[in-house]
Amino acid sequence: MSLWILAEYAAWAVSAAILLWMLADMLRVDRDYDEELLTSSREGELE
Repeated sequence: MSLWILAEYAAWAVSAAILLWMLADMLRVDRDYDEELLTSSREGELE
């Protein structure tokens, strides 16, 4: 295998890891915060 093929596989692996991290973060934020708070335009104000 050439260096470029290994670099391509590494880039795909990093890309997949970032995707999994984003999905996990999306689920965590969805679980921890109310939708109304996330869509509010008032920063730092909790009602």
